[in-house]
Amino acid sequence: MVTEVVSAVLQTSFLGDMVLTTPLLERLAREGPVHVVATPANAGVLANHPAVASVIVFDKRRSDAGWRGFARVAARLRAVGASRAFLAQGSLRTAALALMARIPVRIGFDRSAGRLLYTRRVHYRAEWHHAARLWSLATAADAPHSESAPALRPSLYPGATEDAQVDGLLQQAGLDIDTPLIALAPGSVWATKRWPHYPDLAAALLQQLPSAAAGARLVVIGAASDAPLAAAIAERAHATQGPPVIDATGALSLLGSAALLARCRVLVTNDSAPLHLASAMNTPTVALFGPTVPSLGFGPLAERQAVLGVHLPCRPCHAHGPQQCPLGHWDCMRTMAPDTVLRSVHTLTQR
Repeated sequence: MVTEVVSAVLQTSFLGDMVLTTPLLERLAREGPVHVVATPANAGVLANHPAVASVIVFDKRRSDAGWRGFARVAARLRAVGASRAFLAQGSLRTAALALMARIPVRIGFDRSAGRLLYTRRVHYRAEWHHAARLWSLATAADAPHSESAPALRPSLYPGATEDAQVDGLLQQAGLDIDTPLIALAPGSVWATKRWPHYPDLAAALLQQLPSAAAGARLVVIGAASDAPLAAAIAERAHATQGPPVIDATGALSLLGSAALLARCRVLVTNDSAPLHLASAMNTPTVALFGPTVPSLGFGPLAERQAVLGVHLPCRPCHAHGPQQCPLGHWDCMRTMAPDTVLRSVHTLTQR
């Protein structure tokens, strides 16, 4: 009889990182229950996921800030009885949380800030996609560094609630629920990742929609803070006398956004969270990279994809993307032409 192994995965980084952790969760779930420590912002994306036994919310900046909050979360983590912890977010704080929860085996990358508190260190393969790097935490620490990166795609499981959110959004816009959609995701936490030409692209799309997407409507997805970007796109589309743009910014949950993307013919996105939601739903993706590059490990994983970027000697300039261009010109995004993006949209929708 095989004994189940209880695992804890600590992932308190950005939303995209949580989505890319799902292949690791699926692998660990083959051996037993998997409990995930997540931030309040990211916890909802794991709802309905069959590989997740429970989610322990760690509000590290608010209600769980300070020693008492840290101890409360450690006690909740200790209660699940995990025998091993996987430090997907490699900070000293998450390593200390696993230690305080008395989890005997603590596994993380050999270059993480918390590595001194790990009992097993896994080689960080900089040349791999981050989903594959995270997946490799489940391998033995002495696995050969030449091991090939597996082909991985993240997974999310929107349910009936999320489908109803999308139906309501479309019905409110006066559309049938099977209206073909093209999604635009103009936002990013990092200012230099925001391609400035989405309004021009929207105007061009409304005038030159490929035959495969004839009658399609444009929908803008993102957080509530992206509403001004959506408004600029809608204003430009209105000037072309095209059909109104659907503004979904702040209107859907994380899984609701994933459910919406599952219905889209294509997504045009910056290097930001919607890119990874689309990978999980296998939505054809046009990904626009400026200060960052896909070789850092965060490119799209959908079967049909196009990655666009301007060749410059200063790229990449940052692991995430700075708030301002270090050289002041921002050519990596400013000079990426809408026509180039439009051609990729045509290619993906006509294939």
